[in-house]
Amino acid sequence: MDCIYLTGIRCYGYTGYLPEEQVLGQWFEVDVRLWLDISTAAKTDAIEDTLDYRSVISLIQHLVKTSKFALIEKLVTTIADSILQQYDRITQVQVSLSKPSAPIPDFGGKITIELTKSKSNL
Repeated sequence: MDCIYLTGIRCYGYTGYLPEEQVLGQWFEVDVRLWLDISTAAKTDAIEDTLDYRSVISLIQHLVKTSKFALIEKLVTTIADSILQQYDRITQVQVSLSKPSAPIPDFGGKITIELTKSKSNL
């Protein structure tokens, strides 16, 4: 199966356990891997025979910007489920969601959750 990678999708959102995270918001970074068959598009060179990446990026940005969950586990699952439900061509998705500035004292790293789901998991 073929795979398309979309990396470095930065969005400002309001998901977080602390009340101020849901009010003030913060930056999130999302990377996705999308498994689908691209063999027809490779032959025809036509966008209608593949996936329009722009629509997937827009979907992810919309979900991050409008969701207000307590946990990023919920947000990453919502992104994966939405992609699988909205795009028939995609058979499996891997979503990696990072919180680069988590409000944890004396912690300068980032928190990342990675989730892989397929159509059969829905």
